[in-house]
Parts: sequence; structure tokens; C-alpha cells
Amino acid sequence: MIFEKIASILAEQFGIEQDEITMDTSFEDLGADSLDVVELTMALEEEFGIGEMEEEDLSGISTVSDLVRYVSDKLED
Repeated sequence: MIFEKIASILAEQFGIEQDEITMDTSFEDLGADSLDVVELTMALEEEFGIGEMEEEDLSGISTVSDLVRYVSDKLED
């Protein structure tokens, strides 16, 4: 469920098909720049109601798998 929502957000933001996104997809693969990351964090905060994502939290996230794990952990808090 979390992966599907994140993949949907990423597909919309980067203009690609959702089925092209896997757990191993990196933000580098997507060509994400700092503005993309800001837009993505805002979309995720709104979609999941997880509050503000801190800069230090984001520094350890490089793949979709990392992001799914981060969101899952935030939802359990």
C-alpha cells in the first residue's frame, strides 16, 4: 500500500509510468534534483500526514525502498 502510493506520486511528479518504479529505483535514476526532492517531501507529508520531513532524515534516503521504510516508520510513531 505505501509503495503503491509512493510510486504513484513519483510517476506523476517525474512523468513516467508507475510500473517503471521498483523498490530499487533510486532518485538518481529518476533524475531528481533538490527542487524535485522538496516537491516530493511536500506531497508525501500531505498524502501520509506524517508531519515535516527533516533534512537529516532525507539524507539517508536514496532509493524508493529507503523512502518506503522511512514512511512506514513515521506512520508507526
